[in-house]
Amino acid sequence: MLSRQLLRERFEEVSELLTLRGTEPGMLDEWRRLDRDRRATLVEVENLKNQRNEASKAIGKIKQGGGDAAEEIAQVASLKGEVEALQNRLAAVDGELRHVELRLPNVPDSSVPHGADEGANRVERVVGTPAARDFEPKPHWEVGTDLGILDFERAAKLAGARFAVYRGAGAQLERALISFMLRLHSQEHGYEEIIPPYIVNEDSLLMTTQLPKFEEDLFKLEGTSYYLSPTSEVQLANLHRGEVLEEAELPLRYTAFTPCFRAEAGSYGRDVRGLIRLHQFHKVELVQLTHPDRSEEALEEIAAQAEKVLQLLELPYRVLTLSTGDMGFGSARTYDLEVWLPAQGEYREISSCSNCRDFQARRGDIRFRPSDGGRTRLVHTLNGSALAAGRTTVAILENYQQADGSVVVPEVLRPWMGGVEKIEKK
Repeated sequence: MLSRQLLRERFEEVSELLTLRGTEPGMLDEWRRLDRDRRATLVEVENLKNQRNEASKAIGKIKQGGGDAAEEIAQVASLKGEVEALQNRLAAVDGELRHVELRLPNVPDSSVPHGADEGANRVERVVGTPAARDFEPKPHWEVGTDLGILDFERAAKLAGARFAVYRGAGAQLERALISFMLRLHSQEHGYEEIIPPYIVNEDSLLMTTQLPKFEEDLFKLEGTSYYLSPTSEVQLANLHRGEVLEEAELPLRYTAFTPCFRAEAGSYGRDVRGLIRLHQFHKVELVQLTHPDRSEEALEEIAAQAEKVLQLLELPYRVLTLSTGDMGFGSARTYDLEVWLPAQGEYREISSCSNCRDFQARRGDIRFRPSDGGRTRLVHTLNGSALAAGRTTVAILENYQQADGSVVVPEVLRPWMGGVEKIEKK
């Protein structure tokens, strides 16, 4: 959520930047109207309270002198009614103001390229070279089905479209990836591993901006106020909601593996085959809570840690800075990591790493107490996929496939798969 002070002091600038993110200009105008109404009402309330206090003092003096204070008593009662009416009006305006504020995206960093969609994204670097082949690579769903390690037909019988059953070496491969990534981030990158609940409440989703804007992409448990978690960013970022931390505690680094559940609203017709866009998938997430002065440094760190996974797996990839029209609602700056998929002949997203600055922390009221004893400040929150396990499985099946249909297991994963070097058809 944006600071009201920021909106007041830099209204025209913020309006222009949010328009680049697709925000209707009228929404900002509505915010300014409501904010002015709220502040004017507050002044009225304070003036009436002062009048009521003066009238109350007059009543006391009149009674002490033995006079009749009926007129003053009636005035106090009238002023009390006016104050209550204004306070009710103020509560209504506050509700309208919050409704608008929860639908305003974060202000993009000045380095973010301007553009309406992914076409304006900026490529920062390309790492690795796709392997030369003397055969036509198959898409991962064919590779996995032919090997008997992916079963989409039975998944559809169990749950419906956009689900997958992993079998045998396929299940072992994804589990190996998750174990490998968790160990890397917890033991080498300094993250505390968390196993959180997989069901979250509305307050948690509100803080990380899935609510109210993206409710249609969530799975809600019928008859409750609970939802299946769409990403463990929700749980990890909310661990300290409503808390005041000590500056010496920062940064806090958390990692978790969880299943993620998304309705994929609006994605019909896209990636209908394979593992790219499922209703249920696995992901290892990184979240940091940092000092505001060090969050840009932390973003570079998270992106490098996600890249390290791809480097160890020896997968070709590239890094992009997302444009104003392509970045996430709560982000001020985002790097996307895209892995090379030979069967599609293109790079596809495998990780997003974002600096949300104080946007989430303001919603969740996560603050820290400076070591110099100054006023508490909001922390900055960052998150990154490191990595989406299903999409990493896709990348391995496509990049490590052989002409005979087998798949070589990346060397770094072999200890996690009992020394298996190659997945072959049984």
